Amino acid sequence: MTTLVVSASDPTPPYEQLRKQFTDLIHSGVLAPGDRLPPLRQLARDLGLAVGTVARTYRELEADGLLTSRRGGGTRVADTPPRLAKTEQRQRLDELATTYLHHTRQLGIDDQTALEAVRRAGG
Repeated sequence: MTTLVVSASDPTPPYEQLRKQFTDLIHSGVLAPGDRLPPLRQLARDLGLAVGTVARTYRELEADGLLTSRRGGGTRVADTPPRLAKTEQRQRLDELATTYLHHTRQLGIDDQTALEAVRRAGG
C-alpha cells in the first residue's frame, strides 16, 4: 500500500489527514474495491498514533460508504465506493492542480511547459 503520512506540524487533525489520504487513494483507484486495510493497531503503531485516532478515521470512512468492516474479516474498501459529487471533484481537481504547479515552479519550470507535460501524459 502507498505510504500514509501524518504531519505533526499540519494544523489538520491526524484523523482528518488520514481520512483525506484514504479517500484520495480510493477515488484514484490505488486502493481497489475489496482491498484490505491494515488493522487498527498496526496502522496506529506504524504512524505513531493512538488506536482511537485510526478507529475514528475508519468509522468516518465507513459512514461515507468508502469502507466496510466485519468482525474477524477486517476493514476493506467497499465494493462500490460512492463517486465524488461534481463540486467535490472540481474542488479536488483544483487542489491537485495547485499542488502540481507549486512543484513545477519549485523545479523552475514555467506554467506553459507544465501544461504541455500534462497534455503529453494524457496521450
